[in-house]
Amino acid sequence: MLSDKNILITGGAGFIGSNMANLLMKTNQITVLDDFSGGKHQNLKLPEQPKNLKIIRADLRTRDFFKKLDDHYDLIIHLAANSDVRSGSEDTETDMQINVIGTHNLLEFMRIHDCKELLFSSSSTVCGEADILPTPENYGPELPISLYGASKLANEGFIWSYYHYYGIKPLIFRFANVVGRNSTHGVIHDFIIKLKRNPEYLEILGDGSQEKSYIHVDDCVNSMLHVQERATKGDVVNLGNDQRTSVTKIAETVRDQMGLKNCEFRYTGGVDGRGWKGDVKIAQLSTDKIKSYGYKNRLDSDGAVKQSVSEIYEQMK
Repeated sequence: MLSDKNILITGGAGFIGSNMANLLMKTNQITVLDDFSGGKHQNLKLPEQPKNLKIIRADLRTRDFFKKLDDHYDLIIHLAANSDVRSGSEDTETDMQINVIGTHNLLEFMRIHDCKELLFSSSSTVCGEADILPTPENYGPELPISLYGASKLANEGFIWSYYHYYGIKPLIFRFANVVGRNSTHGVIHDFIIKLKRNPEYLEILGDGSQEKSYIHVDDCVNSMLHVQERATKGDVVNLGNDQRTSVTKIAETVRDQMGLKNCEFRYTGGVDGRGWKGDVKIAQLSTDKIKSYGYKNRLDSDGAVKQSVSEIYEQMK
């Protein structure tokens, strides 16, 4: 595990970022940068702010954040993003502004201040509807079907260009669906909210047959750090599981853990059974490379969903 490093985590009060910060602040100097549009101070589990944690409210879309940061960081973990994939079908600006412009501004900070180590959260959505499952890192052409996926693919391009121009070593992690404590949206979060409002029936977007690979946030952050300690050069690494979980299986898990055995499921149908425009119906990333780094997930896809339902439901009580 990393120790005695000066580390910047963008989006560090959000879902994945807070889990990363809580893990690393035990042995490192941590700066959390967040605009708090979705992140929360309480996600950082602290009775009082320790001396080795600095929290900065800032927006990556403008370069004003430059003057709030240190001159140099040993490692930058870039997790800040608009992560609501569905919103792109109605709001065409947010993914460009937050995900692309924000990432470019951060890369400029790294160039100017000679910061060389970057961990970046990309996504399986860069591949679009891949015709190879599980999908390896070298799959192509990558044809995303959502603006979120397009923004992440653009980010990968900018990051690799800065690697070749300026020597920034990137580790790009393509996430499957990450679930667990401190999440603010997603299918589990949505189902629990709907059932708290009306426990008699659950509206399920699409036809319920959508299947994706889910990874618990603990495995996500631990595998990122595992690779960071072992990689000798820039790389792209998938993070996911070898199984897929259907939307109907998630609904059943939520229903059962909330004790609502008689809850009725009502499917919206959608286009080709999708939940919304831009929704990839079936997605699963190859995990061969992360295994070659020597990392094995603690939880499989169904296990990640089950534990996450328990964690999220407890937090929402």
